[in-house]
Amino acid sequence: MSDRITVEELAELMKKAAGVTVSPEELRRRDDVGFDALGIDSLGLLGIVGELENRYGTPMPPDAEKSKSPRQFLDLVNSALLAGA
Repeated sequence: MSDRITVEELAELMKKAAGVTVSPEELRRRDDVGFDALGIDSLGLLGIVGELENRYGTPMPPDAEKSKSPRQFLDLVNSALLAGA
């Protein structure tokens, strides 16, 4: 397991935790689009955060579940993971 969450991993988590399928390629193209435009609501994002906490065994930043876009989410979570590494 790496110390960074990739776009591929986020796409997999979106499907697993929120039931929304978005390809990694689409996430790369639309990384500044709001999660709501991708079909992820606040409960879906909370599920993604919970899955990451279980996977990494560490709490995610409190603002992670309030992220507006995939880019913002990945920047925030990856910064926290790198700081904790």
